[in-house]
Amino acid sequence: MITVVRLGNARGGSARLDRVLTAALAGREYTIIDSIGEFLIAVNDQGLKEILTMTPGAKSLRLLFAVHVPSNGFVPEWQELMAWLMDHDLPKGTVGAVLVEGEGPLFTKGIARKLIFSANKAGCIFPGKPLVEATGDLYNFNTLAKIRGLDNYSAYEESAINLVEKLESFSEAKIERPKILAIHASNRRTSNSLMLWNMLKVGLVGRAEIEEISIRNGEIIDCRGCGFDTCKHYGENGECFYGGLVVEKVYPAIMECSHLVLVCPNYNDSVGANMSAMFNRLTALFYNNDFSDKRIYSLIVSGYSGSELLAEQIIGAMNLNKGFMLPPHFAMMETANDPRSIIDKAGVCERAEVMARAMLGIE
Repeated sequence: MITVVRLGNARGGSARLDRVLTAALAGREYTIIDSIGEFLIAVNDQGLKEILTMTPGAKSLRLLFAVHVPSNGFVPEWQELMAWLMDHDLPKGTVGAVLVEGEGPLFTKGIARKLIFSANKAGCIFPGKPLVEATGDLYNFNTLAKIRGLDNYSAYEESAINLVEKLESFSEAKIERPKILAIHASNRRTSNSLMLWNMLKVGLVGRAEIEEISIRNGEIIDCRGCGFDTCKHYGENGECFYGGLVVEKVYPAIMECSHLVLVCPNYNDSVGANMSAMFNRLTALFYNNDFSDKRIYSLIVSGYSGSELLAEQIIGAMNLNKGFMLPPHFAMMETANDPRSIIDKAGVCERAEVMARAMLGIE
């Protein structure tokens, strides 16, 4: 059973979005929620039982957030939903996907990332590549349409159908002994971010295989925009035109891991330059490999504020783009400025233990 949460109806919504939803949901069991009030009723205990009993054997809520975005980017219902998600928990095992359509070329990706961040913070799982977005003129479907031999609208519709299929069929496999890869670019003596990773690691040692890679001292050349064919050719051999640390150490380790942990201090409201370059350089590997069974986690430490901006950046790069699965509560976000000051944060060790248990699949 798919539960569609339809947002952006204040101005009549989008007839095109309605047509795409009709095509994507054809032949499936679904219910459509057209208001925030209905959504709040649906996620309470009784409402959830009513939804699940409509489909024998259903064990989790499958939410498709369908958002119509006007040209000014203002969606009151979306803001109401965000406020609710930040203060509540969704039922355990809830799986989500997002379909966003805009009247213009702006806001679709930003609204989707914020929605996924908030829903994930409320406990929602997102499969790899859980977003289909359509700008007003569907220009963003140009490349896919050419590859598929379709017009842009048909490419949009086909993508929405595939998204619903992914949402409906998603299953999270239990991993008995995770292979956890932590990547960082920090100074071990002073980094609050690495100290947070060490706290988390306490709960993992002996229960998981752990590997750490520092990309701090390695020269990481950022992606220079090779053509598709060139990038794909190198990726077929697990390589990249620019070689170096990313190819020699990061690529093989990512292919082996089940859980990827990104240790990310906040630099000017963004991940550091080396981490950003690594995101870009993963494209060659992504072209020829499926990352959907790999979980992405992040430890984010800000000196003052802005951790959510990095979390959204990581969602965009690794979940929406590269296709890593986003487990519930994927990011642990802390604030610590002075060197080593995270050690004195109240409850930080307990929060790290909670994340460690979640990574290990311990209830």
